[in-house]
Amino acid sequence: MKRKVCFVITSNIHYARNKLIIQELKNHPDIQLQLVLGASAILPMHGDVTDIMAKEGLPYDERIFMTLEGGNLVTMAKTTGLGIIEFTTVFDRLKPDVVVIRADRFEMLAAAVAAAYLNIPLAHIEGGDITGTIDESVRHAITKLSHIHFTTNEESRERVLRLGENPDYVFNFGSPELEFVAKNNFSVTNDLINYLGVGDTIDINKPYIIVMQHPVTTEVKDSRKQIDATLQAIKELNLPTIWFWPNVDAGTDEVSKGIRTFREYGHPHNIRFLKSLPAEQFIGLLKSSACLVGNSSAGIKEASLMGLPVVNIGTRQHGRRRGSNVIDVDHNKEQIKSAVLRQLEHGRYQPNNLYYQPGTAKNIVDKLASLKLYTQKHFHESR
Repeated sequence: MKRKVCFVITSNIHYARNKLIIQELKNHPDIQLQLVLGASAILPMHGDVTDIMAKEGLPYDERIFMTLEGGNLVTMAKTTGLGIIEFTTVFDRLKPDVVVIRADRFEMLAAAVAAAYLNIPLAHIEGGDITGTIDESVRHAITKLSHIHFTTNEESRERVLRLGENPDYVFNFGSPELEFVAKNNFSVTNDLINYLGVGDTIDINKPYIIVMQHPVTTEVKDSRKQIDATLQAIKELNLPTIWFWPNVDAGTDEVSKGIRTFREYGHPHNIRFLKSLPAEQFIGLLKSSACLVGNSSAGIKEASLMGLPVVNIGTRQHGRRRGSNVIDVDHNKEQIKSAVLRQLEHGRYQPNNLYYQPGTAKNIVDKLASLKLYTQKHFHESR
């Protein structure tokens, strides 16, 4: 009998970063893949993945509408609670042998709690990392609810072990999204970029920068001030820029309001604003850019393998391993401007393999297919 593996997808970028794993799960002879979509992954304004999946021949088993509007701490907490209820119903109906989730978002915490209380073994990808915001607490909480762990680097694997997890179920196979980057040579066209979004026309055949700045959930009161500093820095630099909309997090409304106000009343030039891109086009856009600015994990991970210059702003990625391609600055207009100019002058860095290993997806799926599953967890003392 095939093992039923339920993979949870809660955002457009989450789907993109796990494509290789999902394909391996789909093609494995001993696995029956179940796909559950929820949160912003099924919201059109944040890049609904259902149409993309249909074109790629990936039917989903369930959709969960769980995201409350408001973009604040209360709606984030209530979305998590609603998610627990909805994931519980779905998992009880699908009865998977193992549930697979990734990273540190509050939507994933909801799935983890639901699986744990239903006695369904839980596999966690990307545990053990250190970051800023509430996400780090969520990541470690998910680790303690999980039975199988796939970390992206050896330092994170050691942290998971120090949290008392069973060494026989903790594996460092590298980061799946970097295998996705390494295996493909994607490109993107001017026509597509300038068809999507709003703002000035950008010629991506010439040097351009990308901005991806999300709210910091533990600094919500400063969200508007933080985004305003970046907006003013980019305006004064007056460089061709592609600016992506923020994630659905506490503080999102203030960040979005700042961007909209700037766009409508600040009369910016050389900037095009996009909500999202399919994975392949985003990687192509990132590979061809001159610099990534903001606080996205793409600046820490994908950019490391590309040798892409990065200006990382604020505390959202605090503590993550990073390469020499990253310059860290505060939410300060002059610091941001100076760092961007330094990175543009420097140009590309030597790519590094901080998070990359070949065969990541296959190694993860082979373990999911063959590991002996268990329900009752025990604390394992550090070696």
